[in-house]
Amino acid sequence: MIGRAALVLFLALSSAALAVNPDEILADPAQEARARAVGRDLRCLVCQNQSIDDSDAGLARDLRIIVRERIKAGDSDSQIKDYLVGRYGDFVLLNPPFKPATWLLWLGPLVLAAIAAMVALAFYRRAGRRAPERPLSEAEKKALEALIKDQG
Repeated sequence: MIGRAALVLFLALSSAALAVNPDEILADPAQEARARAVGRDLRCLVCQNQSIDDSDAGLARDLRIIVRERIKAGDSDSQIKDYLVGRYGDFVLLNPPFKPATWLLWLGPLVLAAIAAMVALAFYRRAGRRAPERPLSEAEKKALEALIKDQG
């Protein structure tokens, strides 16, 4: 029982390590650590909510290889990110800069939440304006009883 729990815990904690294939890993541990750090800041364009370091997608693998090639070529972290932003746009960054081209990325969720709040408010206001229920008159009660007798 403890062995299974340990295995599950190990697999859960090592998911990022499983995404990087052994053939991608750089021989120099310092360069590999840099590649992992840069990869954690880059978005997988397929998965979108994962870094390229965490994603098993083919495009994420291609991006990891590019990052490692550029590290071997001597590029700085910012040069690598600038290169990838030039190819894929600011969306490749997990934390894109706040500028006019990325306003939709930053403000889109807030705008959608505001629209949802306005729709909900309009719905509840409309529901509150309904005519209050009134009791049935004696004539309506007799007509209802007659309908029930006819059905039964």
